[in-house]
Amino acid sequence: MLTHLAARVNGDANLVRRGKFVNTSFLIAIDNADHIVRIEHGRIASVTPGPFITPNYSFALRAPREAWENLWSEKPIPGFTDIFALVKKKLLRIEGDLHPFMSNLLYFKGVLAAPRSGAAT
Repeated sequence: MLTHLAARVNGDANLVRRGKFVNTSFLIAIDNADHIVRIEHGRIASVTPGPFITPNYSFALRAPREAWENLWSEKPIPGFTDIFALVKKKLLRIEGDLHPFMSNLLYFKGVLAAPRSGAAT
């Protein structure tokens, strides 16, 4: 599901510019499959699939596969259009140090919308 994330984010000059001061790692959990996304100056440096023994990340986004698939569909249905819609429906949990996430919220919303087919961030 995250195979094209780096190419889509790094290919979006506006999104990279928006995140030029973002340097962090975060975890995306799809069911029990974990992926650590490392960001350097707004560009995705790596997406590393788990399992991990002692993962190092700032914050984690955990949701079931169906929720991610609905969020990343080409035309998401109401209730699946944004990560906070998933939080409101209690499908997505945000854990850890929320400072890098909340202080760069528009950037991370763009990153998390990038897997959407034909996404424009």
